[in-house]
Amino acid sequence: MKLGVVGLPNVGKSTLFNAITNAGAQAANYPFCTIEPNVGVVPVPDERLDFLSDMYSPEKYTPALLEFVDIAGLVRGASKGEGLGNKFLSHIREVDAILHVVRCFDDENIIHVDGSIDPARDIETISTELILADIETVEKRREKAVKMLRNGEKKFEVEAETAEKVIAHLNEGKPARTCDLNEEEAAAMADWFLLTSKPVLYAANIAEDQIGAEDNDYVKAVKRCAEAENAQVLVISAQIEEEISQLPDDEKAMFLEDMGITESGVSRLAKLGYKLLGLISFLTAGPKEVRAWTITQGTKAPQAAGKIHSDFERGFIRAEIVSFEDLKREGSIAACKDKGLYRSEGKDYVMQDGDVTLFRFNV
Repeated sequence: MKLGVVGLPNVGKSTLFNAITNAGAQAANYPFCTIEPNVGVVPVPDERLDFLSDMYSPEKYTPALLEFVDIAGLVRGASKGEGLGNKFLSHIREVDAILHVVRCFDDENIIHVDGSIDPARDIETISTELILADIETVEKRREKAVKMLRNGEKKFEVEAETAEKVIAHLNEGKPARTCDLNEEEAAAMADWFLLTSKPVLYAANIAEDQIGAEDNDYVKAVKRCAEAENAQVLVISAQIEEEISQLPDDEKAMFLEDMGITESGVSRLAKLGYKLLGLISFLTAGPKEVRAWTITQGTKAPQAAGKIHSDFERGFIRAEIVSFEDLKREGSIAACKDKGLYRSEGKDYVMQDGDVTLFRFNV
């Protein structure tokens, strides 16, 4: 699952990406520094795995992973090809969700493409370009659906009606993800892969000296914009996070403590990104390995088993499960069994976040 890191040029995208992945993406004080998207895969911090690791002392420790894609800075007119915009918009189309970095700090040494710092304007610039690109996409789908209807293809009626509804919504300057659609309409829109249908997390990038302080006016502006579309905001200092990422592991905790921070921004970002994508983890544990397996919310047990190996799904018999919280409280699988907390679930069981699971199968 991919999170695309987007924003205007010089807002701190590549700096934050460096901190997220420690991948050394190029960061410089001029537009379009990032042309081809950089890609980094990062672990999702999970205290539950740490607990299971202490319990089993496994040979291998495998957390869930998220993929971040650093996409070049968009500018006004991107939907019409400005600033190589069409190419960059195609990169956004390939991700599952968007991390929108917004500049919330003053620094006369770092130029802003519009000459001043205004988070609400910057968010509107990006949103407008994505909306304009989506309008063009939906209009093409509408034209095709209407043509097919005229040819007697009644099955395109829902698509044509949905397109009309979505275009009207987009023309009001609203993203497709906030359009009120019924189940049938939502299914039709899902096939269009619209840019503004993707969930968004705003990263309000603040200066180092703003860490731990009250929200500045820039951050407040970001939060107002996010609230209007039911999006979340993460307040983060990309510069600080990059510095933390370059420290040895044994010095990171000390640095965070000195800064008065309990958890790094990157750690919070990974967790929020995971939730944003509608993902959960089930856990497997033993002397060989403790591991978090990524599934979407609503996944049933056989399909979860298939994440481990296709044979597990094909020959699924049952899932033996204990919730992590029960296991942590009782201290062992044996104790959970004694208290009736260790249970057997069949093929219709919907997996829950934190299920510590053993699959039984036969092929």
